[in-house]
Amino acid sequence: MLKKGTLPYSVVKGKCPKCHEGDFFKHKFTFHPSKVTQLYKNCSNCGLKYMIEPSFYYGAMYINYGITVGLSIITFLIAKLIFNVTLLQSFGIIIAVLFLLAPINLRLSRILWINMFVSFEGTLDKKE
Repeated sequence: MLKKGTLPYSVVKGKCPKCHEGDFFKHKFTFHPSKVTQLYKNCSNCGLKYMIEPSFYYGAMYINYGITVGLSIITFLIAKLIFNVTLLQSFGIIIAVLFLLAPINLRLSRILWINMFVSFEGTLDKKE
């Protein structure tokens, strides 16, 4: 499933969508607010410019919104149906889950957004 040349490989490994070699984010996973979404300017392997146009990643807000809504619904259903908490408590749980998963959502939305516009063009090695 995580074979080089597939979308999940680029997303999970945080690699360049064009060559799947260079890193996309400057920092490995972190909760530091200023480091969560810092990108390299270009891919270190193929030279792909990550900021394709000014304000390119504003579109990633739509993906982030979809992920947030999905997480909220799933969290509410689990809290309400499995743990049988009150409505107010379930909203508190939703806020806590969204706050804890915010760094993951931000990174995921950006890498998914660029993968929508840039497809894999590298070569596949037999080793991977």
